[in-house]
Amino acid sequence: MIRIIVKGIVQGVGFRPFVYRLAKKYNLKGYVKNCGNYVEIVVKGNNIERFINDLITKKPEIAKIDEIETEEIEDLDIDDFYILKSSNGKEDIGIIPADLSICEDCLREMFNKKDRRFRYPFTACLNCGPKFTIIEKLPYDRENTSMREFPLCEECLKEYENPLDRRFHAQATCCPNCGPHVYLTDGHETLYERDEAIRETVKLLEEGYIVAVKGIGGCHLCCITEDEPVLTLRERLNRKSQPFAIMSMLENVEKFAYISKLEREVLISNRRPIVVLKKRKGYDKYISKYVSNLDTIGVMLPYSGLHYLLFNKAIAYVFTSANLPGLPMVKDNEDILNKMNGIADYFLLHNRRIVNRCDDSVVKKVADRIVFLRRSRGYAPEPVKVKLDNNKTILCLGAELNSCVCLAKRDNFYLSQYIGNTAKYETFLYLKEAIFRLLELTNTKKVDVIACDLHPTYNSTKLAQELQEIFDCDLIRVQHHFAHAYSLLGDNNYFEDAIILALDGMGYGLDGNVWGGEVLLYRDGEIKRVSHLEEQYQLGGDLAVKYPARMLFSILYKAIKEEALEFMSKYFPENMLRILEFQLKKKINCPITTSTGRVLDAVSALLEICLEKTYDGEPAIRLEAEVKKDDVEVEPRIKNNILITTDMIKQCYEMLINGESKGKIAYYAHLYIADGLFEIFKKLSEKYGINTIGLTGGVSYNRVITERIYERANEEGYNFIYHRNVPNGDGGVSFGQAIYYIKERGKNG
Repeated sequence: MIRIIVKGIVQGVGFRPFVYRLAKKYNLKGYVKNCGNYVEIVVKGNNIERFINDLITKKPEIAKIDEIETEEIEDLDIDDFYILKSSNGKEDIGIIPADLSICEDCLREMFNKKDRRFRYPFTACLNCGPKFTIIEKLPYDRENTSMREFPLCEECLKEYENPLDRRFHAQATCCPNCGPHVYLTDGHETLYERDEAIRETVKLLEEGYIVAVKGIGGCHLCCITEDEPVLTLRERLNRKSQPFAIMSMLENVEKFAYISKLEREVLISNRRPIVVLKKRKGYDKYISKYVSNLDTIGVMLPYSGLHYLLFNKAIAYVFTSANLPGLPMVKDNEDILNKMNGIADYFLLHNRRIVNRCDDSVVKKVADRIVFLRRSRGYAPEPVKVKLDNNKTILCLGAELNSCVCLAKRDNFYLSQYIGNTAKYETFLYLKEAIFRLLELTNTKKVDVIACDLHPTYNSTKLAQELQEIFDCDLIRVQHHFAHAYSLLGDNNYFEDAIILALDGMGYGLDGNVWGGEVLLYRDGEIKRVSHLEEQYQLGGDLAVKYPARMLFSILYKAIKEEALEFMSKYFPENMLRILEFQLKKKINCPITTSTGRVLDAVSALLEICLEKTYDGEPAIRLEAEVKKDDVEVEPRIKNNILITTDMIKQCYEMLINGESKGKIAYYAHLYIADGLFEIFKKLSEKYGINTIGLTGGVSYNRVITERIYERANEEGYNFIYHRNVPNGDGGVSFGQAIYYIKERGKNG
């Protein structure tokens, strides 16, 4: 008799009924059992080798096998093959499946008038639907999810208990008789219930009302993509210019956006992220220009039954997370009604609890691959596998903005859902909640190491100190850009020598200054800073982040003094300018920065593209959208391997004075940074004998800069590494903190 242990994504994905059918096919005796963190199979018979081979090659599409162990055991007195009741295993490695979009089989049932699930918005089976967002603890059985509040009716129970049915032990399965239901309210009373509520919601949306729609992992604010409702939503949310995501059917998306083959694949996948697409010419015939003021738009397809039922005449809906700026997306009915009061006109809610909040994932095509801007619904908390020898359990808290938690156990790196800005108290509480849920779902009782950012005042740093006391473990602080670099290395399973460009808005440097344009050398298993962008003064500290004209004045004043004062008079009143000049001269609240983001912000202000940041990265993002490729001569000035950005700003200023277009100037600025950094890489490559260049950090989402470096690396025969499975930006910092510990601090155990 053979005992087989299967580890990976083998819970909630139809793995046990698959094993049952396979065992029956080969006339094997024994059992299959969910042990919480793995599946145990015990078999005897004549076709075990073929059985094991089929386990691997014919597994359910959404299952993922990471490891199979086999051993001979004593024969059991067993006369058939059974599916045994789940139990908690002894192993401490578990993988919870992510939420998946509704499958084609369930959709067919939902739109079949003769089916008992006709127009039922919660239709789901083993192959689709909510998984992570409904689970409270292991093992992944119905009684451990929010679906336990909906006892199965007789017909659903038959399906649930039938190993040959695709709803066998599908924890989210239900029907109109026994499952959750939707209702429409104006915030005071219930207006309609069940299917009538959905039909009335469609009418309200088509009339231009804003409706809060509770979904799988949280709540969205929804309206048609016409000027008036979109502007109303912006005003109520106080969201001046941050682009809204939209939801549309595939055939409609092609009317207003370009879709490459790669983008189409991820757009229609069962993960259903928001995909950032290039707008088509004539886009505003279908979608209000107020949805996005960029050259791109974030689009997702429907991913739940409820979403499909909302589409009637509309080309698309705005479908943006229901949250106040900087706070988590609301998920509980009472919270939705309280916090979205005055923002939404109506509320389409349901009575299924969302256990784990989970925002939509966001991806973008850059340098011929899809990268994550936000890794959340559809992917979290599935781990990223890295081939490293790790015998520690490492809990990493990440950065302050766009935060995400990482738990490293052996070669599994579990990334939490998107958390957000932990400087906000409610988001900080969400961070704590997400940490303990991740520990619960991975059956983690002991933590050996906690890692956090080097910045001393971050809330996550303070929480790390609290957790260190709780777990009585080591605490390490990791420099922000070192974490970015290790995130890139781990994401590629690449640990050969490399020179890595870590480009972003800010990170606390080893010298106490604000870093953000860093050239890092990874050699002999260690990272060190070997170059960077020119140091500039961040005039007014964080005020220079919010108002990029301050950054412009700081750099321009360094270049042309009195001429800068005259030019900047259109940005600031005379008395204010003199105060700012005094600040610069006396270096009062003018921290030193090497940030790439701040330099791009200065160009954005120079061209009057963005003079006030209303969301993270806005000035630089809008500058990128302004780029018009043109013939420009770029000769970056490099001094002592430092890229001199003062010269770049001065040149952009002179181009503007001489009447060059904004698009051409924006292009020049991007090429100056890309080519300048690449030339620095080439010098260092020759010096250290290293052929690999890596690119990471929030600025690496910039298509113009990244693709220029990528193209030059390919043309000149260098190896280029870039992100694949982990966000380039701060959402990947926690992952990088874990890799840093294993490679640099955990070498000696």
